[in-house]
Formats: sequence, structure tokens, C-alpha cells
Amino acid sequence: MKRLNSKSGCAVEVTLSVMGGTWKPIVLFHLLHGQKRFSELARAIPNVTQRMLTLQLRELEEAGMVTRTVHAEVPPRVDYELTEMGQSLKPVLTAMRDWGQAYAQSRELAPELQAECAAAV
Repeated sequence: MKRLNSKSGCAVEVTLSVMGGTWKPIVLFHLLHGQKRFSELARAIPNVTQRMLTLQLRELEEAGMVTRTVHAEVPPRVDYELTEMGQSLKPVLTAMRDWGQAYAQSRELAPELQAECAAAV
């Protein structure tokens, strides 16, 4: 996991070290609705590779944002869900979604892409 001590002295840096990047906020956003299997997340985020999704989930698990449950079944089933700390990011993630929608509308950028995200929470 990335180091959590801030070089800049700003708590935003710590936040970004836990949930920053392209895919982590999107994974966290999709998990706001409850437990999901790996394949559900992969379908919900079609542009992420399986390797990158696995890496991001591992980092989120290490940071205490996500729990991973492996079920003793054949074929194996793995579920992911937000921890209480992960759930505490809901206001941040919904604010990011709302800001992104407003920005996209003001710039007339892909309004059809925003509908799926808006219905998600």
C-alpha cells in the first residue's frame, strides 16, 4: 500500500493515497449498493482489465475499504463489499458523481454516459 504520511501536510493527499486513481473511486462507487461478485464489478466497469480490477480491489482491501469473502464452492465464488470505513466515503463519491454530471452537462460532454451513474445511488 502507498505510504499514508503526507508529504504536503494536507489530508487530501492521504485521501488520494487510499482512493485515488482512475479505477478505485469507480469500484467504490459500484460497491455502495452492496456486495458484488468480481464478475459483476467487471461487467459494471467494462473498460477495466481483469488484472487492474484485481489489483485495485487488493489495494482497497489492504487499505481497509473493502472486504473480500471467498466461498468454498465449485466454481469458487468471491464477493466484495465495503467496510464501514468504505461506506463513510459515500458522501465523497456521490459529490464526485454530482460534480461530474454538472461539469459534463456544462461542457455538453457525453450526457448519455451520466444516466447510468446517476441511477446507481
